[in-house]
Order: sequence, then C-alpha cells, then structure tokens
Amino acid sequence: MSAVYLDKDASVEARVEDLLAQMTTDEKIAQLSSIWSYEVLDKTAFSEEKADHLLKAGIGQITRIGGASSLDPVESAKLANRIQKYLAENTRLAIPAMVHEESCSGYMAKGATCFPQTIGVASTWNPALVHDMGVVIREQMKSVGAHQALAPLLDITRDARWGRSEETFGEDPYLVSQMGLSYVKGLQTDDIRDGVIATGKHFVGYGISEGGMNWAPAHIPSRELREDFLLPFEAVVKEGKLGAIMPAYHELDGVPCHTSKKLLIDTLRTEWGFVGLVVSDYFAINMLYEYHHLAKDKMEAAKLALEAGVDVELPSMDCYADPIKQMLKQGTIDVGLVDAVVRRVLAAKFRMGLFENPYVDVERVEAVFDTKEQRSLAHRIAQESMVLLKNENNVLPLSRDLKTIAVIGPNADSVRNIIGDYAYPCHIETLIEMRDSANVFNTPVPENLEMESNFVPIISILQAIRDRAPEGAQVLYAQGADVTGSDASGIAEAVRLVELADIAIVVVGDKPGLTNSSTSGESRDRADLNLPGVQQQLVEAVYQTGTPIVAVLVNGRPLSIPWLDEHVPAILEAWLPGEEGAAAVADVLFGDYNPGGKLPMSFPRSVGQVPVYYNHKPSGGRSHWKGDYVEMSTKPLYPFGYGLSYTAFEYLNLVVKNPELAADGQVEIQVDVKNVGAVRGDETVQLYIHDSEATVTRPVKQLKGFKRITLEVGETKTVAFHLPVSSLGLYNHDMEYVVEPGQYEVMVGTSSEDIRLTGAFNVVGKTTVITNRAFTTLVEA
Repeated sequence: MSAVYLDKDASVEARVEDLLAQMTTDEKIAQLSSIWSYEVLDKTAFSEEKADHLLKAGIGQITRIGGASSLDPVESAKLANRIQKYLAENTRLAIPAMVHEESCSGYMAKGATCFPQTIGVASTWNPALVHDMGVVIREQMKSVGAHQALAPLLDITRDARWGRSEETFGEDPYLVSQMGLSYVKGLQTDDIRDGVIATGKHFVGYGISEGGMNWAPAHIPSRELREDFLLPFEAVVKEGKLGAIMPAYHELDGVPCHTSKKLLIDTLRTEWGFVGLVVSDYFAINMLYEYHHLAKDKMEAAKLALEAGVDVELPSMDCYADPIKQMLKQGTIDVGLVDAVVRRVLAAKFRMGLFENPYVDVERVEAVFDTKEQRSLAHRIAQESMVLLKNENNVLPLSRDLKTIAVIGPNADSVRNIIGDYAYPCHIETLIEMRDSANVFNTPVPENLEMESNFVPIISILQAIRDRAPEGAQVLYAQGADVTGSDASGIAEAVRLVELADIAIVVVGDKPGLTNSSTSGESRDRADLNLPGVQQQLVEAVYQTGTPIVAVLVNGRPLSIPWLDEHVPAILEAWLPGEEGAAAVADVLFGDYNPGGKLPMSFPRSVGQVPVYYNHKPSGGRSHWKGDYVEMSTKPLYPFGYGLSYTAFEYLNLVVKNPELAADGQVEIQVDVKNVGAVRGDETVQLYIHDSEATVTRPVKQLKGFKRITLEVGETKTVAFHLPVSSLGLYNHDMEYVVEPGQYEVMVGTSSEDIRLTGAFNVVGKTTVITNRAFTTLVEA
C-alpha cells in the first residue's frame, strides 16, 4: 500500500501529516532552506557529486535557475527536470523542490519577455494590462519548471531618493493595491496548480526609510502603518489570495521585520487569515546577527526568525541549516516549532501539485518565449506607460517636415539603460561584480557567467528614431556625456550637431542596476535628484544653441528637473520601458501614439522637499503660516496622477446618485468625459474622497477609484464609480477599523491637483466597526 502523502486524492492536511511523521530531523531542516542552482553544476552540467553533498536529505527550494545563470529557457527547463529527477530517485522521501525566480519586470531570465520596469507599469493606470503581464510571466516561468515568483513589490514609497523606487507602483495605497491585485491574479490564477505563487514584498514600510537609504529603519506611526503601508498587503492577501510574503530587511521601532511576531503572526496569519509561505529576503536571517546585531550568532538569529513565523530561508542554506540542528540537540528550540514550519512548506507543495507534476515538457518551452503576442503586450504597456510632462506650443508630435534630427544623450544609443534593475543583464552584472570584488554576502558565485546585452531582441531609442524618421530626414547622433562622471569633453561635438538640426531629442536619465556604476536600483540610493553626472550641463549647452529641444527621460525614479521644466518646451517621461520601449518612445515622438500615462509618484522641485506626496494631512503640504519654503513652492513640480495628452478632455455632469447612505452601502458616482481635442486619446478619470468630519485627522484627499478610457474625437463616455462605503473607514482612537457618519467630499479630476468637478455625500447612522471591508471600487465606462 502506498503512503498517504503520495495519494493525490487525499486531503492536503492528511498528506502533510503522513509525510511529516516519516521525516527525519535532517529531512525536515532541508525543507526550510534553498540552494543556488549553480551549486549543483559543474560549469553548465548537472553534478551528481555536488548534489549528493547538498541534496541527499532533500531541499525546500532552488534559487534562480534562469536568473542566476547563462542558461537559455530550454536549458533551464532541462536543469529543473534534472534536479527534480535527482530528488525523486536519490532521496528517501522523493520530495520535489520548489524553484523560485525574480519577476519584477518579467521573468528575470535569458530569453524572457522584458516588460517596462514597475514604476512605468504603474504609470499606465491600467490593471488589466498588469494582469496580462502576470499571465505571460506565469506561462514562461511555469514552462521552465519555476513555481514561485519573488514579486510583486507592494511597497508604498514617498521618497524618490530610495533606489528601489523604480520597482514600486508608487506613492498611493489604492493604486498599489489595484495594480498588485491584478499582478497576483494573473500570476496565480484561480487554481494554484495552474499558476505560480506570487510573493508580496517587502513586508512592511521598506519604501519610506531614513534618508531614503536601503535597509535603514522606517519611522511609521501605527495608524499610518495600517491605513497606508499595510493596506496593499491586506488587499492582496484577502482579495487576491496571495501565496507568499517576504518580510523586509529593515526595522520598525527596534524590531526587524524578520523577527516581528506582531507583523508575521498577529497581523498576517491571525488577523488576516494568511495561509501561505513566509520566505526570508536574501541573507536577511543572518543579518539579524551581522547587521542588526540583535542576535549573538546564527543559531539565535534562526530562533528569532522561526519563532516569528519565517518559514523558508533564502537564497541558500545558512542559519536554517546546522544552527537549527544544533538548537534541537541542545533543546534550545522544540521540534514542534520546526514541525509547524515544515507543515506550511509541505502544504504549499501539495497545493501546487508538485508531487504529481514535478517535471516540465522541454519540447513546449520555446513556444512560450518571445512570441509575437508577448512582444505586442510589452509594446502596449510601454506605450501606455509614457507620461507627457510638458508640451509647450505643441512641439510634440514632431513635424513630418523635419529635415535634420539631432539625437543626443547617454541613454539614446543604450539598450542596457532602458531596462530595470531586476532585468536579467543587470543581475548578471551584479553576480559578476560580486565574483570579481569584495563579496559582502559571502555567497558562492558561478565562474562561467557571461554578459548578455541582447538577452532578448531589443533596440535603442536612437535606432527606433532612425527607423521612424520622415523619409529623407537625416538623423545625427552624439552621446555628449556618460550617465555618470565629470567628463564633459563630448558636449562640444553634441552642440555642433545640434546646430545643424531642426530639432534636438535629448535622451537623459539613469543607469539602473545594483552595481557601483548604477544610479538607480537596489542599494543605489541618492542624496540629490538631479540628472546624474554632467547631463544637466549637456542639456543646458544644447539649449544655448537655440534649436528646439525635446527631452526624453529614461530613469527609474522621479527626478528634480525644475530647469528642464522652465526651459525645455517638451518633456517625455519614458521611465525604463523594456524590450519594446524604444519603439514606444518613437511612437509618441512621431505621433503614432498619443501618450496617456499618469504619474504614480509626485516629482519634487528639489530633494529638500522629500517626502512630497499628494495625500498628506491637512496640517501638511505647506509651511505654516507663510505657506512656501523660503526658496521655492512646497507644491511638487508634477503632482501624483499628472500627465498630458495631444488632445484635451472636458469633464461634465458629476452626479452622486445616493447622497445619503449607511456604512454598509455603496455610493454611486458618475461623470461624463468628452474628448474636445483634435485626436483620439486616453484619459484616466480619477476619483478622490475626503472625510470632512472624522474623529482623527484624514488626508486632504485619497484616491478611491480610477479608470483609463479611450475617446475618439468628439466622443463622450460616462464613467460610473461603485464606491463601497466600507473602503472609506479609518482606525479610531482604539485602533478599530470603523466607518463614521458624516460628510464625505467627492473630487473627480485628471490628476490629484487638477480636480474638475466636486460633490458630496453623507454617511448616516452610528459609527460602525467594519470586519469585512472592501478594497476595490468597481468602475464602468
């Protein structure tokens, strides 16, 4: 008779208990950690000798088969199968491993679709596209034998100095929630056996650290923590059935997140009912010892994390290995604590169907990589991510009568710099830097890594402009300057070419990544937000020629660009637009696509304004009693939700259909929007609410609904918001989530600052404690 745990018709609980009862201590501990995929390779071939050393007791996870190697998708799938085959045939209990990969802007691997970086995806304000992106990531990861994606980032960030701003959906809890929900649903599907586990990170408050510095403490009051920073996680856990959570590196009020029972047990599991996995951020458990100095050694670090509910240590065996075994022998921890964690790991594997389907069909891999449909989706997301910041005198779209176009700047002819920090080449660069210099993480690095500039077919913005320029037009190019450094010797040549041109397209911004040469990305935090290096000097020199300028920003965070805003007639924010980004930029420049993106983060006038964000409290947002700073306005240079178009939109007929209702009701709000310009275009209609009569202070406005719509010339659409009153609650003096009676202001507009129509409704009755709140406003158009 076969073991119960091998019976696919038995319940998950019965299978877990049967398997757990048969496991030795070593086999249990093995399920709580991972190994780098290259640790079982001899160059690029699977090494049974290395596997015998590392995997004889089994393993919980395998770290980044595709994302930490030079293997193409077919080779990745073969290696995944080989590892699973070893576990099935050479370990006592044949427990399959879960393979995890990064997927911030697509599955991070050679040959996989490279979508725009997350901050650009957020600028689409189009959750349906995010869902479709998640579907592609799932299909590609699933085909090569990967089971868990270390995304999405659900961090709220209000500090553009923080290098990981580019990986986030921005500053607003509602926008982050909706984009995160769509990503998770696309990735996981309704049946996780068909999906890939999504991992919400970084839990919680990681994006608002001291000084914008990575891993630094965050100072967040408890009410603000719940109402803003926890909200996206709560929404995605409760509404999206999120499969995994990753705690953040930093501390909150003296407690590192990886040791916080309040967060990981009381809030996440007990209050929210989370049943998935909690996986550590890379090296974070050892950091409790070496970085936070909270533990005296690796054993104590492991104990703190286990007791707080961290199930799996990533990326490799360290604290959750021999230190746990030693503590069990010493009686420092009880085997019941380990068993509780192992149960959750095994349950995840059973729910995914890994025991029945550990292998993938290698013959089917190529069919789901770099397809026409996937590239089309990447192109559309890049198009919709473009934010037109300025267009004085309708400089854009460019005239088809242009004879000479000068393309200038360090990011004009760069393929490398139009992808995000968690794109495949950027991480291969990181591993190479770790291999060739001081390795602060003390982790093994493969010797056979090679840089892959063309990891997918991709062209530069310069090439896209050349491809799209009017017939007969001459396209001149000079780099002018590097992204960083003080070398200004190339500026003279750039100026010479600009003087010969009818228009200058200056492509400036960041180099994303994690290496020392990067200006945006993880651990690449900045003390100022100007253009890096001598790029500002380059733009000013081009301006002095008198030739009209279009500035294209290729960057990972909001920049402080008041000089550009004052002097440059047209500015296009392209973010880090991915494999189809160059074509999307050209689409916008030449009028083949009308930009409709909206900012997910406010742009500061100066780094001294940071944090600057729209949903501040009534006492915030200005310096009392004078209002502005001595040097400048307290208003952002470009506010949250802002973005121009080549056409214009009129807002009409705001109606609040039920102006009085109870706490369990739903407000019906509708507005008409008309395209009153000369071309077809997209508008994102934004609904903001303000609680006018609360018992604790409320933000001056809060985004509570949005809808991106496409309007033909002269067309009018009615946008109807179905706003659940339960989503308007607050945490009262007793930290209960309640909806209070009183008046609520309604504001509908084209940005957080450009409110076109206003109204109001009243919630009647008594203050109501809400136990089952809504997170999403249904919007129809």
